[in-house]
Amino acid sequence: MMVPSEAPMDALNISLAEERGGLGPVKLSCQNVWKLFGVNADRRFEAPEINELSTAQLAARGLMAAVRDVTLDVREGEIFVLMGLSGSGKSTLLRCLSRLIEPSAGAVMFEERNLLDANPQELIEIRRHKMGMVFQHFALLPHLTVLDNVAFPLSLQKVGKAERQQRAREVLELVGLKGKELNFPRQLSGGQQQRVGIARSLAANPELWFLDEPFSALDPLIRREMQTELQRLQSVLKKTIVFVTHDFDEAIRLADRIAIMKDGAVVQLGTPEDLVLNPATDYVAEFTGDVDRAKVVSVSRIMQPRSGATVAGEVSARDKIVAIAPRVIGAGRPFAVRDGSGKVVGEVTPQSVLDILLERGSRQ
Repeated sequence: MMVPSEAPMDALNISLAEERGGLGPVKLSCQNVWKLFGVNADRRFEAPEINELSTAQLAARGLMAAVRDVTLDVREGEIFVLMGLSGSGKSTLLRCLSRLIEPSAGAVMFEERNLLDANPQELIEIRRHKMGMVFQHFALLPHLTVLDNVAFPLSLQKVGKAERQQRAREVLELVGLKGKELNFPRQLSGGQQQRVGIARSLAANPELWFLDEPFSALDPLIRREMQTELQRLQSVLKKTIVFVTHDFDEAIRLADRIAIMKDGAVVQLGTPEDLVLNPATDYVAEFTGDVDRAKVVSVSRIMQPRSGATVAGEVSARDKIVAIAPRVIGAGRPFAVRDGSGKVVGEVTPQSVLDILLERGSRQ
């Protein structure tokens, strides 16, 4: 099989890094954000006041750090996952990013302004027009139909009835609930109710979408269906999403990048592949130790420069090893690798695929 338009490896390393790395410009960022609870914790602190204080020193002052000196960027169009065990600070950080709670120190930047400087009315307008939120508990209004639940945020924006109902019907169709418009929440399954919650948060077409353990109350099968649904929606809508979970399998399935938190601090931030292949601490290694690497590692991680050997076919640099293993091993010959622009960037060999699969077996 002939393979056209091979590109030099150094140029392609940049494009592959961009494919792995998020995506557009920074949409939301936090800088040295702290959230303290305790004595006088409702005042604004200067970061230098608290940056050097240990947990014990804070406790001696009657304070506890739920979020500790977090700095990170969320890029446009990515699913950015905050994860950690209960009490790690992930949900508190999400609420700081959306300013549902007030950070004690630091800055939260959105559209080149610090959200902490927004007055209450400005914040209401930002939330109504720019942010969508979905939480673990659906919080649907039981006396309203599905259609009216979804249209409710638009009524707060003073959108006319005909327009808001049309928009509600569109997003209900998008989440697979066409025909359920006149049902009440009590007539729906748990998964359907969560779809209504998702549709309601999408009705105002938010730029930022905050999801705080939205599927954790669902049965495992429904939960997986909802993860698939979120992936489908994201492929269409390309929202900027901050997603909180304590489930690493869910995180690696959904995330472009993951920030793992412990005791209020981010201990490692990277792509799922980064975390699985290069855990920075024992804590991160505990999360990643049982992960099937073939489900996480992409072809771009193991590909080699083109050798000139005849190839048996083509795969994408983004493909996961588990998806291409049967073809590559079965063929017994290399496969050409193409990047997102269609350029040939290298090849993947049966042996390199086997190495990933055998590494999984050696750790069991």
